[in-house]
Amino acid sequence: MHFYKPNNCFAYLLVTSLAVLFFFYKNPNPFFDNMSEELPTSIYDITVKDIAGGDVSLSSYSGKVLLIVNVASKCGLTHTNYKELNALYETYKNQGLEILAFPCNQFRGQEPGSNEEIQEFACSRYKAEFPIFDKVEVNGKNATPLYVFLKSQKGGIFGNGIKWNFTKFLVDKDGKVVERYAPTTSPSKIEKDIKKLLGLS
Repeated sequence: MHFYKPNNCFAYLLVTSLAVLFFFYKNPNPFFDNMSEELPTSIYDITVKDIAGGDVSLSSYSGKVLLIVNVASKCGLTHTNYKELNALYETYKNQGLEILAFPCNQFRGQEPGSNEEIQEFACSRYKAEFPIFDKVEVNGKNATPLYVFLKSQKGGIFGNGIKWNFTKFLVDKDGKVVERYAPTTSPSKIEKDIKKLLGLS
């Protein structure tokens, strides 16, 4: 007859838990990304494409506070985010803030349009003045180098992968990624952090 041995069960669970923790320590984001082994040393080493397909070196934003956001036109978070991003940009653009918007269609196909359609939507409907860039992928093997870098600097709670539209990264004037915000964090709630980096509080 076999009896339940709690000590053996506990030991098994402990060893299994430690093995899982070690795996995630060695592979912090195994389900979302095939991250490059050679990451840029600075965000200013990265070049992205603007909405028209032209090259833009992020070094051109050196000395600015950056709020980098993956945007979508057909998300439940779209209206609030665009409205509040506009308000932040209008208030702080002359004091050193730049908002960089990167359209992404990886989350339930909520950014399906062409670059031209995306720009028309943002500029006509929401009067967005901050720069909108080329549509990108933020997760997986085709993730743009910018997002590979951002995620390497500020991982998420459950893996580094971007979870949804309107995830936000805050970058200081020296190019350091200082904070990552969940999609549900409204831009207005980030204002105090922006002001601090701008030296306004």
